[in-house]
Amino acid sequence: MKITAIKQQVKQQGRYSIFIEGKYSFSLSEAALLESKIASGQELTAAQVTDYKKLSLDDKVYNQALRYAVMRPRSTWEMESYLQRKKADPLLSQQIVSKLSNINLLNDLEFARSWIANRRLLKPVSHRRLVQELRVKRVPDDIAQQALGEDETDEKDTLKTLIERKRRQTKYQDDTKLMQFLARQGFGYDDIKQALQSKD
Repeated sequence: MKITAIKQQVKQQGRYSIFIEGKYSFSLSEAALLESKIASGQELTAAQVTDYKKLSLDDKVYNQALRYAVMRPRSTWEMESYLQRKKADPLLSQQIVSKLSNINLLNDLEFARSWIANRRLLKPVSHRRLVQELRVKRVPDDIAQQALGEDETDEKDTLKTLIERKRRQTKYQDDTKLMQFLARQGFGYDDIKQALQSKD
């Protein structure tokens, strides 16, 4: 069986269609095409065609994972969950996670740093709340603690800022409601009480 043409796809310019005996057979990304070293005019056995078709499917999953990874930082667990939803073979999932880790598109420490920085920008949030959120993303505790250890935000200043913001709302003029809200955000009772007293 001869490869009669290799054509760049119109809708996906980074992907190429491979034609065998004049008919479309499978497609590969530019990187996979270069790695495979196949060329127009090359003769393939039926077994080789089968292997290339599997490579094509695996290559599509990898490129989907790549796009998912570059949209925003992802934890390793998020990527593993994404690949499960895509029904990727477990071995392929491990290979993709390893590949993305090697090119630093998957890095739990960098993810944790980015998560903390973004949360700090969005709104005042407690150290404890950040730990909880990183646990939800399955970031290992030691990595989460390392990233939080690098965060120079003062917890008491964060609490004061949040109290000032919430006091502008009528329902949070009531200390009990405000304390309940702050506790849900992960701040400790003693710290809340002290911060409220300092505002009196």
